Amino acid sequence: MVDKQFFLYDLAVTSLLPRGVSHYLREWLDYHLAAGVEHFFLYDTDGGEDVREVLKPYLSARLVDCFAVKGDDMTIPVYNDAVLKFKFACRLMAFIDTDEFIFPKAGGSIAEVVDEILSQDERAAALAINRQTFGSNGQVNADFSRGVLERFTRRAPDDWFIPPKDDALPVGNIHVKTIANPRFVRAIINPHFAYYFDGRFAVNSNGQRVTHWGNEPVLADKIVVNRYVKSRAEFLSATDDAEAFATNDRNDVFDAGILSYRKLRVGNYTPPKSFDREDYFRLLEKFLLPAARADTPEDFFAGKLETLLTCRALAGILRRSFPKDSRGSFMEEAALRAINRTHFTRMTFAEIMMMLRALPQILVLPYPVVSNIHRNCMNFVRQLISDYRRAARWDRFVETENYFELLASFRATIGNGDD
Repeated sequence: MVDKQFFLYDLAVTSLLPRGVSHYLREWLDYHLAAGVEHFFLYDTDGGEDVREVLKPYLSARLVDCFAVKGDDMTIPVYNDAVLKFKFACRLMAFIDTDEFIFPKAGGSIAEVVDEILSQDERAAALAINRQTFGSNGQVNADFSRGVLERFTRRAPDDWFIPPKDDALPVGNIHVKTIANPRFVRAIINPHFAYYFDGRFAVNSNGQRVTHWGNEPVLADKIVVNRYVKSRAEFLSATDDAEAFATNDRNDVFDAGILSYRKLRVGNYTPPKSFDREDYFRLLEKFLLPAARADTPEDFFAGKLETLLTCRALAGILRRSFPKDSRGSFMEEAALRAINRTHFTRMTFAEIMMMLRALPQILVLPYPVVSNIHRNCMNFVRQLISDYRRAARWDRFVETENYFELLASFRATIGNGDD
């Protein structure tokens, strides 16, 4: 995985803000900041003044980016939008709802637990975390004088699970939520699961592969996602489904562990580092200048595409943020030259797909080396189209045809390039 120094944020959370969330939002943000989250990409369907007022200090501190969205069933679209736009801004991205709290059991940060598990298999691109469902504690109405974590301390058993009936999905803690390396995400297809580039996959907290929206048996020893049903009135204000409330209102087990974790983390909390362009320029210079040397051997570039694409994105941010500082353009072009040289190494399929996904941002850049990158990617795509046709993998064939059309549309606007 890429060194976290190359990212604006180590761990970011992407979430859709539902209507009526303002009462709970501050507690949810503060908890996850204490747990090690450095940034939030929030998509607001509420649009209310109450939400804007809660978010004001977090926006001022540059801890939150918030985008207005309209429409129903927007969770999957906003998750995919965040991956598309911010995959090079954060090293890890979590996809959760505002009634969910990620809880590492051993007291460390969320990212520390994720890194420990993913490091066991270099192919692992995401951690799939089982839920723990907390009920109403017998509360009928809302009580906003206390936070969610204090009010609701009773939950279902660890392995609570109701098998599906007919074509319905099962209910219970079998469901997972995902923390992923967003650069390997092909697409998010439901709120619980993503597809990854071939050769990459999600794992559970035991390092075992997870292939869909659930993980069984339920694992709750290292890290969980606490999901809070809340009181009957609060639940029904969000969804008019009394049967769903009755099913999920489980209060079998007392569990206040997350309160102890929060107290520990708040006591040791350090705010995320501020944006320092000189630090980023020094970091880019240290890594990219050796890569820019003509006599640097090709094996130096093997396996470094993800890092170099991240460097390119960071240099682009610096160029746009500080247009009078020529170092941004210089570093961006140096990163592109190094990216071009990775194309002559033994690239994995996931690296090729990562490269193709980055093309819309790269092909519009004014540097001569972009022509070389265009030509190399056209060769990749032609080979992939041929391979997919022979293998009758028509979904991949159609996706790759789209890349071919993208590259073809830029052919006339890109110069002759350089070597």
